[in-house]
Amino acid sequence: MNKIAFPSLRAALVALTIGATTALAPLPAAAFDASEKEKIETIIRDYLLTNPELMLEVQQALEAKQKAAQSIAAKAALEENREAIFNSPNQGVIGNAEGDVTVVEFFDYNCGYCQRAMQDMNVLLEGDKQLKFVMKELPILSQGSVEAAQISTAVYRLLPQRYGEFHNKLLAIDGPKDGNRARQVADEMGLDVAALEAEASKEDVFEAFREANTLANSLGMNGTPSYVIGDEILFGALGADVLREKIANVRKCGSANCD
Repeated sequence: MNKIAFPSLRAALVALTIGATTALAPLPAAAFDASEKEKIETIIRDYLLTNPELMLEVQQALEAKQKAAQSIAAKAALEENREAIFNSPNQGVIGNAEGDVTVVEFFDYNCGYCQRAMQDMNVLLEGDKQLKFVMKELPILSQGSVEAAQISTAVYRLLPQRYGEFHNKLLAIDGPKDGNRARQVADEMGLDVAALEAEASKEDVFEAFREANTLANSLGMNGTPSYVIGDEILFGALGADVLREKIANVRKCGSANCD
C-alpha cells in the first residue's frame, strides 16, 4: 500500500482548501486505489469532525487571501485611473482648488456616515488652507439619492463657487434627501432653480454617476463614505485625526503611509 506522510494535517487541509498548492503538492489520482482513497477520506473526515475549528481557520485564511488579492487589484486600479480619480470634470471641489494635497471622497446624500464625514472635512478645511476635497457623487442608496445628486451636480457645474455651501446645507438636513429637498436648499440659497433643473436633466449628468460607480467598483469600494488619499484607499467615516495623519504623510513622503 502506498503511504502518504502528513507532517501537519491541519496545515495541509488549510492549504488544499484555499488553493495554496505550494504547501502540499497534489498527488495524481492514480496514486491510490479505491480502497486507499476511501481510507484517506475517512481520516480527513474524522479529523474535521474532531477539530471543527479548522473550518474557521480555513475561512479566515481564504478571506485573508481574497483580501490581499483585492488590495493588489485596487492599487493597480488606482494607478491606472489616477487622472479620472483626481482630475475628472465630473466632480465638485471644496476647499482650495489649487491645494497641495487632494482628498477624494465618494459619498451619497442619504448616507448617515457621510454626515459625520462632512463634519470631519469641515474641521480639516478650517485648519488647513492648502487642502482640496474632491467630491464624487455616488448615489447608490435610493432614487432620492440620484435626484439629490442631479441637482448637486448642476450646482458645481453652473456655480462651483457655491457648491461647498450647497453640499453642506443639503447633507446636514435630517431625514431623506431627494430632488425636492435639493431644490429647496438651492432656492433658500437664492440660486436659479430652473437653470439647475435644466442642467440636472442632461444625460451627461448620469455619465458622471456612471463614471464614479465604475471607479468605486474598480477600487473595491462597496459603501460610502470612501476615500482616496495619495496612494491609499480608505473606507468609512474614519474621523478627522486619521485623515489628518494621512494628509500629513502625503506632504512628508508623497505617500499616505510613510515608513
